[in-house]
Amino acid sequence: QAQLLESGGGLVQAGGSLRLSCAASSRTFSVLDMGWFRQAPGKEREFVAKISWDGDTTFYVDSVKGRFTISRDTRTTVALQMNSLKPEDTAVYYCAARISNSGSSWSASYWGQGTQVIVSS
Repeated sequence: QAQLLESGGGLVQAGGSLRLSCAASSRTFSVLDMGWFRQAPGKEREFVAKISWDGDTTFYVDSVKGRFTISRDTRTTVALQMNSLKPEDTAVYYCAARISNSGSSWSASYWGQGTQVIVSS
């Protein structure tokens, strides 16, 4: 069964940094877009960033541009470097694969179980 496993969440002060990692269990993911979503308490899950299967193309939600960087360390691992963190970045972050969108509505075919990020003010 194809799986995505996240790591790297935690508690950090505003202005600090965290690096999230996601490892895929199967080489099936080596030809899929991968990326990150997040869900804050009481809010819907939202798209954060994605990277193409070859690592050449990235896309970010406006609220994280210039602060977050997505990278594809190997064909089956993806990382999210988060700098200048803000309290509003507090959420459960989900690794995802086979990401698509219809206008501003984003979805994915594969999901990890999530890792908690808490940014204190």
